[in-house]
Amino acid sequence: MDKHAETQPPSAVEKPGEWRGPDTSTFIPISEIGPEFRPQIKRHLLGLDPHDRYLRFGYIANDEQIARYVDGIDFERDQVYAIFDHDLKMLAMAHLAYGSTPEQPAAEFGVSVAKKARGCGLGKRLFERAAVHAVNSGVDTLYIYALTENATMLHIARRAGAVIESSGGESAAHVKLPPATFRTHLTELMAGQVGTMDFMMKSGTAALHGLLTPKLKGLPRRTRKPASPKV
Repeated sequence: MDKHAETQPPSAVEKPGEWRGPDTSTFIPISEIGPEFRPQIKRHLLGLDPHDRYLRFGYIANDEQIARYVDGIDFERDQVYAIFDHDLKMLAMAHLAYGSTPEQPAAEFGVSVAKKARGCGLGKRLFERAAVHAVNSGVDTLYIYALTENATMLHIARRAGAVIESSGGESAAHVKLPPATFRTHLTELMAGQVGTMDFMMKSGTAALHGLLTPKLKGLPRRTRKPASPKV
């Protein structure tokens, strides 16, 4: 037995089910988005193949069901976050859905990542971004519902310190969130500013590319000099 562990104060020992806080070793710009992004959200989710839709929604959602889900997002109540590439294509999006009444200090987290962007930790970063906002909003419990075969989602929950209960093919994870502090508010403020700045820079680049591309396409192509006929 580790003697240091015997003398470690109880307050320093992590309790099961309590959030371990965000990973600050790396940083990925994340944008908080509103209802004007519904078309991009639909395009992102419709790009998921049947198996990915099954893992995200718990069933193989068809295009109409995905459209209804996106149209039903309550942006006044919930928070939606996204990560964009340099062409402003949505690589990943997360939905932090709050309880329907103020008496429910809980929220549910769901996330999807485009196939080409997986393995980069985007889902984990979106969870941390959502968790910080939930803390600052007074939420004390964050839930994740996933199929038991969704190893990636359950790995995110487990790394966050969540307690996971599985029954059949479904799993429910919950993690207790700490009270808000000056540090959590500052963390969210900085993350929001960086996300906004990142999106503005990418928007400017995309706009500049859009202005230049037609001109470039309009340039006359260099024609190759015909080869001399062989004698």
